[in-house]
Amino acid sequence: MQMIIFAIKNDWGVLSPILICSLFTVAVFIERWRFYRSNRRDIVEVIQVLQNELHRGNLAGAARCCNDVGGLLGEVAQMGVRTLAEQKGDFERQFDITTNLATRRLERYLPVLGTIATISPYLGLFGTVVRILLTFGEMAQAGGGAAGGAPQIMAGIGSALIATAFGLGVAITAVAMNNYFHTVVARWEEDFQLLKLLFLSQADRRPGTAAQQGSAPQMPQQQAARPRQSSEI
Repeated sequence: MQMIIFAIKNDWGVLSPILICSLFTVAVFIERWRFYRSNRRDIVEVIQVLQNELHRGNLAGAARCCNDVGGLLGEVAQMGVRTLAEQKGDFERQFDITTNLATRRLERYLPVLGTIATISPYLGLFGTVVRILLTFGEMAQAGGGAAGGAPQIMAGIGSALIATAFGLGVAITAVAMNNYFHTVVARWEEDFQLLKLLFLSQADRRPGTAAQQGSAPQMPQQQAARPRQSSEI
């Protein structure tokens, strides 16, 4: 405990960057956790409702269901319904743009955690090196002998290692949070893919039905054209 107090009093300059990194880590964790929690929805229920409305061809009802769902998933689903109604032929490309923009919102601030996880150990090592150099410098100025210098060296090294431990602790925490949040983002991306498959099945079904209905009236015209050719001959 005395070494920690000594490090805070004497090495606050090299410990401050690590402290700032720890504050950023906590801030990003709170912000991302609240964002994911507020936008969390049950994809199974959403797909069941959308599938029923789309199967009946009720795009307006599907849009209302997406609005009722709310959150990020509801926004993406609503954009999918709108794209299906307005740009059905280019649906896949437009929906990919929508999901990529949503993924960017999900990954917001996560690079901060990755950066902190990378630089925190180096900041701790830098603080350790600085403290050891200062300890040897103080010993050189004091001109202490071997008997009096050994305790001072050990105290200085012990205080110096606090910076390394602090940096490693912040880095480990940042890595754990970053990996967890990327797992959450991956689950969201899977939900977006499920919505995409649902909309694509609907987009493929509707043009096929229209093509079959459009090809039926052409048969009597072809049959009527054949007798005219035979009569001319």
